[in-house]
Amino acid sequence: MIIELHLLQSFPVSNLNRDDVGQPKTATFGGHVRGRISSQSLKRAARELFKVYGLDESEVGVRTKRLLDGVVERLVGQDHDREQAQTVVTAALQQLGFGLDQSRGLTEYLLYVGKGAIDHLAAYCEERWDSLEKFAAAKTKAQKEKIKPDKAAQAVARQVLDAGRVADIALFGRMIADNKDLNVTAASQVAHAISTHVVATEFDFYTAVDDLKPDAESGADMLGTIDFNSACYYRYANVDLTQLTKNLQGDVDLIRRTVQAWLLAFINAVPSGKQNSMAARTMPDTLLGVVRDHGAWNLANAFLKPVVDNDIMEGSTRCLVDHFGKLRSFYGGEQIRTAVAASVSQEIPANEGLQVVGSLDAFTKGLLAGAGEYGG
Repeated sequence: MIIELHLLQSFPVSNLNRDDVGQPKTATFGGHVRGRISSQSLKRAARELFKVYGLDESEVGVRTKRLLDGVVERLVGQDHDREQAQTVVTAALQQLGFGLDQSRGLTEYLLYVGKGAIDHLAAYCEERWDSLEKFAAAKTKAQKEKIKPDKAAQAVARQVLDAGRVADIALFGRMIADNKDLNVTAASQVAHAISTHVVATEFDFYTAVDDLKPDAESGADMLGTIDFNSACYYRYANVDLTQLTKNLQGDVDLIRRTVQAWLLAFINAVPSGKQNSMAARTMPDTLLGVVRDHGAWNLANAFLKPVVDNDIMEGSTRCLVDHFGKLRSFYGGEQIRTAVAASVSQEIPANEGLQVVGSLDAFTKGLLAGAGEYGG
């Protein structure tokens, strides 16, 4: 079973997701330049909201290269000497197969782990303190080979990377190049958001004046430009409940809360780029949710021809719903269990089998009800 979320969201002057030269990201679609917000940016914004919408601190993960620092601080808090703790934890990470940048004390790549990773690794260090000190003191590779971790140590490595109760890892997946057995297949797919219409990047020229400058002097003391655009975006994401169930080991209560958190977090997710200077804090205007037994329909092709209506949101809403109806008519809707739509300001065009509701609460309840036991 798959839940799909389609959103139309208009942002005023903004630069939510910048490229390498500071300009709002773009893409060419349907032969025209569109505004773009990367899926990574949207996922990050959603992850930040999971705890707000019902998930516990222990049920969300962290992406970090600083596992060593976290464990050292834990051991220092347990009255261990900091320098000894640093040595022991470094040895533990090496023994368990985590590559380290020795000069910086960081793992070679970002690890996506649950909050329990520090607890498991700290316990491993406590139990094997003397052995790990000997491992650290060994001068050659041959000497280190003689102090191999046992099977129990390998089990600890699995505990450190266990994601069986970590909702965001279950949703967005994880790849560990050194140990493919610990990879997690993502249950959720997230598209890059694109504008429904043609977009041009504009420039804000600004100046700043020194507050302590003498009155007799004139002119600006700093000047520059900030790139921005204004656009109505189509956003799409889905979650595969079968894969999510596998990733979360069949825990129905956690699956239900994860699905609800995913839904509300994505509706409310707004990237943080340039928000302090532009405050583009708008909400989605049109929402379309679908629960289906299989398959997935990204509706971006509704905007292959750019919307040119004077009311961009009205035109975008019409194109979105019409395209959904055409796909359903052509390919058949037998796999679709539920389709729910809502809009803050627009009339939803009539569409066979589409349930239109008048509030976010009704939208989420209608969509989750279609997901059966996993929708709560």
